[in-house]
Amino acid sequence: MIKEGLAFIALVYITLFPVFSIGKQGGEITSQEIISHIRYLSSDELQGRKAGTQGANIAAKYIAEEFSKAGLKPLGDQGTYFQKFPVLYGMKIGDANSLALEYGKRRESIRIGEDYIPISFSSTGETTGDLVFAGYGISAPELNYDDYERIDIKDKIVLVLRFTPESNVKDSPFYTYAPLRYKAINARKKGAKGIIFMTPSSVEEEAELGGLRFDPSFTDSGIQAVVLRRDIGKTILSYADRDLKSLELALSNKKNSSFNVPETTVYLQTDLIAERSYTTNVIGLLEGSNPDHKREVIVIGAHYDHIGLGGNTSRHGDEKKGDKIYNGADDNASGVSGLLELAEYFSHEKESLDSSLLFVAFSAEELGILGSSYYVKNPKIPLENAKAMINMDMIGRLKNNELTVFGVGSSPAWQGLINNVNSGVGLVLKLRDSGIAPSDQTVFYTKNIPVLHFFTGIHSDYHAPSDEWQKINPEGEEKVLMLISDLILELNGSLDMIAFSKVKGEEKSPSGFNVYLGTIPDYSENPDGVRLMGVRGGSPAEKAGLKDGDVIIEFSGERITNIYDYVVALGEAKAGIKTDIMIKRDKKLMEIMIVPEPRIDGE
Repeated sequence: MIKEGLAFIALVYITLFPVFSIGKQGGEITSQEIISHIRYLSSDELQGRKAGTQGANIAAKYIAEEFSKAGLKPLGDQGTYFQKFPVLYGMKIGDANSLALEYGKRRESIRIGEDYIPISFSSTGETTGDLVFAGYGISAPELNYDDYERIDIKDKIVLVLRFTPESNVKDSPFYTYAPLRYKAINARKKGAKGIIFMTPSSVEEEAELGGLRFDPSFTDSGIQAVVLRRDIGKTILSYADRDLKSLELALSNKKNSSFNVPETTVYLQTDLIAERSYTTNVIGLLEGSNPDHKREVIVIGAHYDHIGLGGNTSRHGDEKKGDKIYNGADDNASGVSGLLELAEYFSHEKESLDSSLLFVAFSAEELGILGSSYYVKNPKIPLENAKAMINMDMIGRLKNNELTVFGVGSSPAWQGLINNVNSGVGLVLKLRDSGIAPSDQTVFYTKNIPVLHFFTGIHSDYHAPSDEWQKINPEGEEKVLMLISDLILELNGSLDMIAFSKVKGEEKSPSGFNVYLGTIPDYSENPDGVRLMGVRGGSPAEKAGLKDGDVIIEFSGERITNIYDYVVALGEAKAGIKTDIMIKRDKKLMEIMIVPEPRIDGE
């Protein structure tokens, strides 16, 4: 799963519900089968199943084989179970990288890999400019702090410190200004041609300059950016008769310490190469037996990818890449195991199915729900035939019998149905209205399809190497699947009762800034702006007329080239103040007025 959001004994269940029982011979869902699937999918052999890697491909083949055993019809490309799509999964350093400094008539070349390294969100290109030291590169007017207040950096290259005047303390009001991407965008907005980062003397130097970490949501920042080893930076400052520790002390007292580095010119060339690969959704269809209803489809999904060997997407992003495998037993081998068990179970209930069931194992959820986004743009069955979508993401850690269900507000019928089927299972349900949670059901919800997302809760092993199969509660997952399977049987053949409803007053959950718009960005696209996959019901975005497919290219006069530009712009917006947004809609430019609302933390 991207982020948190979130028996009766089988014999008793069979006695109460003999027709629809999980224990029906030949299609039994058991804790033993559940844990068997999870053990394999979360084994070291699959190397954390990162989308675009061999480990993910092995997992996809395993899922396809299980679909075949269950008799599902292949609904991928060219008669296979596989729907391939491209992913950008990393960046590597090209051959044309160089950094040189000219002090007066002396020119000194800096060694790549040893003394400096480009950052993955850097632009590629060549630039030259005079050097300016700009403190921490922060502009925070509400904190009466601006490193650029008395310095002109237009067409220059800035040298800035990592972290903040209050170090890297999370409780500091400066903490939201610490990300390097924010600092790069801030420098670009003020006219800089390039930015060089260095580590303050008060912080231990990171090994290998922090590495070329990659975040697919924040690619080209529109400015060339590198990290420089601290001792080289100190040497640069010494040419200006400045001492790093003295500068840091002044900055910690909130004293502006920016200055032009005299007679110093930077020659910077960056060359980053995107690493692209293909990954695949795995799709199988179990056709209903009623000719009048078999065109109606219930989509049942779970993502099978995880985060591989860690990096920025892990909770241990500071670990050296390759130290540990992030096997993702709960996230989301548990959901895939549920998908496979349900496919096997319903293959033995085929004659009792009026409507069809579409089973989809999504890839690249961890990179920004890319697989499900690709599917809804390239559906194998028309989306108007999809009457409901059931998603399972992290269902393997049932604790205190509590199950969270998102999306209950996406149809007026959901709550009654869920409570009814749960009467025979006995779970403690935590029902949440919003169809927007950080998993694959979100994209179906934005297409006006009723959704449910099942989740047994966040835990300390989330996106950590310790998310291993031994911590799974297979008996608990069996109970969860009892509920889901019975719900699907209740739905089957009576899908007309599941009407879509957009949730009003959904949780206002964007963090890190103080305003709320209700836009839902499409992370699978980078159309030189931010494309929307939808807007939240009752939100400022909906009231302003923004809709699915709009591309935001300007916000309050600031150019928007990627999602991080957009985040920075929201961070500077004020609640209740009318703001102009420039968008592209159907190749036409439009200007829209929006009034941001105060952010209200969700549950």
